[in-house]
Amino acid sequence: MIVFVSLLLGGGFGALRAKKRGGTKFDIAQYAVVYALIFALITLFFTIFINR
Repeated sequence: MIVFVSLLLGGGFGALRAKKRGGTKFDIAQYAVVYALIFALITLFFTIFINR
C-alpha cells in the first residue's frame, strides 16, 4: 500500500518539477514516470529492509 502512495507522490513531484522547468507535455509525462518509479523502488527496498 505504501509503495502505491509513493508511486503517486513521485509522479506528482516529477510532473511539477518538469512543469516548473518549462517542459512540454511529453517532458512532464517522462519526468512523472521516472520519478514515480524511483520513489516506488526506494520505498520498496526500504520496506523490505524494515521488515527483515
